[in-house]
Amino acid sequence: MILGALIDAGVRLEDVRAALGSLAIAPDAVWTEPVVRGGIRATKFNVRGETAPIDTHHEHDHDHDHETHRHEPGSHRHESGSHRTLAEIFRLIDCSSLSGAAKDRTKQLFTVLGEAEAAIHGTPLDRVHLHEVGALDSIIDIAGTVYALEQLGVDRIQSSPLNVGGGTIHSAHGRYPVPAPATMRLLKGIPVYSGAEQVELVTPTGALLISGYAHEFGPIPAMRVNRIGYGAGTRDFPRTPNVLRVLLGELDAAAPSQSVVVIEAEIDDMNPQIFGVLMDRLLADGALDVFYTSIQMKKNRPGTLLTVIGSPGHRDRLTATIFRETTTIGVRYREMARECLDRESVTVTTDLGSVRIKVARRQGELLNAAPEFDDCVRLAAEHQVPTKHVQALAMKAYLETTKRGL
Repeated sequence: MILGALIDAGVRLEDVRAALGSLAIAPDAVWTEPVVRGGIRATKFNVRGETAPIDTHHEHDHDHDHETHRHEPGSHRHESGSHRTLAEIFRLIDCSSLSGAAKDRTKQLFTVLGEAEAAIHGTPLDRVHLHEVGALDSIIDIAGTVYALEQLGVDRIQSSPLNVGGGTIHSAHGRYPVPAPATMRLLKGIPVYSGAEQVELVTPTGALLISGYAHEFGPIPAMRVNRIGYGAGTRDFPRTPNVLRVLLGELDAAAPSQSVVVIEAEIDDMNPQIFGVLMDRLLADGALDVFYTSIQMKKNRPGTLLTVIGSPGHRDRLTATIFRETTTIGVRYREMARECLDRESVTVTTDLGSVRIKVARRQGELLNAAPEFDDCVRLAAEHQVPTKHVQALAMKAYLETTKRGL
């Protein structure tokens, strides 16, 4: 689905075939077809399955106990000759026409996969046999995606959280819950969820590519979209289009480029002394801002709306702090985009001492400058003068410094 989406977005199939070289075996071993999934036209990338071992120098017992996976929900592709060691896979990759960098990247991805399988099954890395992901079609999927991303010159990839599906899959050991063990290990640290479709939606191949390439996860970043591609899966689900969408473009430096999570809770039955402690705890746990708003709640009770702003990655921790430190029994949250000015700190010297000036710019244009309040308070206390007097001296020193070309 990933490679289909990249081809749909503009990568030429003929170039993919040429880069795969002998991996494709014959010109018609890989092809695409337009399909419709859930009302969306998409490109389906196909690989003709192998029927015998290719370029292997050893025979293996196919009744080993490593797990097997369907390559894509509903495809039911089971080829013989698809049990390969990393060394055998590396020999196939070396026979391709990929660039040296692409060959190294493909080998690195398969090494990560081999390490995951070795850890799951307690097998030394050099003895791991990759079953379905060791099949030629999966090797082509991974090598082809590496080539396509190199061809596009992509330098940064962001992914949405991954819908892993649900239900169970067949393996050599019987039934496993979705995600399969190898898939789950590859997705450690990556945001996942389970939607309505009770089938495997993220395979080890997909997990390997996403975890190996995505720099961050979240909503669509601020960007100017140039090309859009849809890659199709095999099944056609009744409620959800079985497609993977790729957006290619450039980051929009003038648009909001940061995401924050806003967490709220309404409180009407807590000792007000605790609010001070709560704010300190939330800020210590990574909150960017915390504030309280007086509200009128049910039964005409006066209450307080707690609002916490933080990075999406801190949501769980901040929510846990709210539940632990307050009397609320529920919170709500939403993710929002925000735009921040470029900020720096400049130190100026006054007759009373040094003061830091917070300077804010947008695209190089100076928009704000303000003395650091704590510095002003400290100098005012030391010299027994009003704080506003220190602020005025600091701004005067800053303006004089900027005129001299700081």
